[in-house]
Amino acid sequence: MRRYSMWLLVPCWVLLAAAPSSPNSVGNPVMPQKAQDGIRKMYEGDPDGAIAVFRELQSSSPDHPLGFLLEAEARWWKIDCSSLEVKWALVDAWRHPHDASVDEYLALANKTIALAQARNAARESAEMHLYAGLGSGLKARIYAILGDHRAVARAGVDARTEMLRALQLDPQMADADAGIGLYNYYVDALPGIVKVLRFFMGLPSGNKQDGIHQLETAISGGGVTAVDARFYLARNLRTYDRQYERAGEILEPPTQQYPRNPVFLLLLANLNLELSRSEKAVALIRRIHDQPGVDSVCSARASQVAQTLLQAFRNAGSSNAEQ
Repeated sequence: MRRYSMWLLVPCWVLLAAAPSSPNSVGNPVMPQKAQDGIRKMYEGDPDGAIAVFRELQSSSPDHPLGFLLEAEARWWKIDCSSLEVKWALVDAWRHPHDASVDEYLALANKTIALAQARNAARESAEMHLYAGLGSGLKARIYAILGDHRAVARAGVDARTEMLRALQLDPQMADADAGIGLYNYYVDALPGIVKVLRFFMGLPSGNKQDGIHQLETAISGGGVTAVDARFYLARNLRTYDRQYERAGEILEPPTQQYPRNPVFLLLLANLNLELSRSEKAVALIRRIHDQPGVDSVCSARASQVAQTLLQAFRNAGSSNAEQ
């Protein structure tokens, strides 16, 4: 039986890129073109190119959290890819050392939170509560792969509080549903250590089915959280529910839209191997080898991990045949 540690797969808490908007506007925030350009680079496997674009946003709007949030998101994908490995026949970012990249990332997350809170102090808006929540979510996911469970719990609760307030101010903000959905899923899916944390830290409860529904709402809402919501819902359904078919259907669109993103391709290959569709899995792995992304370091890591994944399933097949 596979065993999973609490918060190892705590998600990125969803990417949001939005332009400054009126406090009276409703629904998902609207992105400026430059943010869209940077996000496209990031998902296409060029995080460094995306960071350069996001720093232009910081220069043009130094008191707005958007540029800092997005740079942290791009840095997350670099950290995530560098941490990929295979455990229990699952590809994930399981652990990462506390190095300079972590400090840079946390500084951006804290900057995001501080700027959003300052704007809320001047004039409260759903958008700024959303940014503050996402900033705390940025912290939760890095603490997860550092193995600091208490810090993950604190940051997760902070994110939940901010996003609930965003939904109170604007019930149509589907992007906030994504963050709440991820919280609800994880707190319910990982009951063992959660019970301990709830006792000592007053951690709010969650409901996995509510979380799935909220993630599906974010996906169908067509906001900028849709890609991340797809990725993490697919990963969760694989890891905790073993719903490989459904997970593959959810993940297929972003792998088609961003065909050179090795992280997406690896997860889809993992799902196909679980479904005994080795030919499709091998084709996906070949794409990682033959069509590397702009980030050569990530591409090399993904290629290495892909071979380890494939060998793990071959070994498992041989072992089953002998029994």
